[in-house]
Amino acid sequence: MSMKFPIERFRKAATPLYYYDMELLQQTLDKIKGSVSRYGFNVHYAMKANANPAILRRISKAGFGADTVSGGEIAAAINAGFKAEDIVFAGVGKTDGEILLGLREGIGCFNVESAQELEIIEQLALEERKVARVALRINPNIDAHTHHYITTGLEENKFGLDISVVPQMIQKCMQSKALSFVGLHFHIGSQITTLEPYRMLCERINAIQDDLERQGITSIKSINVGGGLGVDYDDPDKHPIADFDPYFALFHNHLKLRDGQQLHFELGRAVVAQCGSLITRVIYVKEGIGKRFAIVDAGMTDLIRPALYQAHHRIENLTGAGRELRQYDVVGPICESSDVFGHDEMLPEVHRGDLIALRSAGAYGEVMASRYNLRSLPGCIAE
Repeated sequence: MSMKFPIERFRKAATPLYYYDMELLQQTLDKIKGSVSRYGFNVHYAMKANANPAILRRISKAGFGADTVSGGEIAAAINAGFKAEDIVFAGVGKTDGEILLGLREGIGCFNVESAQELEIIEQLALEERKVARVALRINPNIDAHTHHYITTGLEENKFGLDISVVPQMIQKCMQSKALSFVGLHFHIGSQITTLEPYRMLCERINAIQDDLERQGITSIKSINVGGGLGVDYDDPDKHPIADFDPYFALFHNHLKLRDGQQLHFELGRAVVAQCGSLITRVIYVKEGIGKRFAIVDAGMTDLIRPALYQAHHRIENLTGAGRELRQYDVVGPICESSDVFGHDEMLPEVHRGDLIALRSAGAYGEVMASRYNLRSLPGCIAE
């Protein structure tokens, strides 16, 4: 199905605003549930992709867990109806207050990324008279061939543990009264559009498990392979739902799970990206020297991905049907030269007041919005 736009509602609304097609979101959730049910896999929604309350409530109602990276996300997950035992907490810089929140809420797992973090979790759990369930995040040193800002699985990245320190950390967990070791965690990056890095990840995990077993470590209850599955930013109507079937099938076919082991995923972008668009209104059309600019009321404060990652979102003139195509640079009002959504975009002739859609903005859009230049945060319509 293609995304449906209530254009008449947009005409009356203040822009910029995020529009979420909740029917498309539900179809995506149903597709994921159908795919994983064949294999008994577990999916946690990566809340950093989009923490809009309406989105979170719909995903929690579908029975997914939550992957969080801050105390604020833990609190939002609980408020949206996610079960505490289905919440995992990742991130290299968990503060004492955030760890205490996770312990007191009884979350399912802390994904640990350093030896000192493990010590602090143990200390705080002892003080709280709790047992902290922990998984160790291993850096598999796999190149996901994505933008260098969103690669997480290389040795040069800040994320995860070198495999050499993992056996002694597992032993520490087993000897502690306040720690319960539950498994291993991996994540190699984001917006991964080929399955080959995931096949390599499976091979790496298989080798790690074999090596740990040779060292007598066989108490690994769960494997968490993170997320990162990419979406089609160029043609969202052609691929409104990510290709989940081959993705999950690859792990089923190539990852050698031990008897009783559970496999967990942390999907974010692939769940919500295509259901959201940023709707903006043309303020001015400016004729430059060799350039024609469509200046819109949304900027990098509302959707930072083009400025931060050099990402491109499909741009559509929702109110320009039937007009001749012309070439524009689509730019925002922010006092930064990087505040550009697209160069040389072919759009139906743009007029002041036209409504422009920046597609596939449901992930890392609203959640990354800022008030730079003291602008207001974007509005939202979710239906």
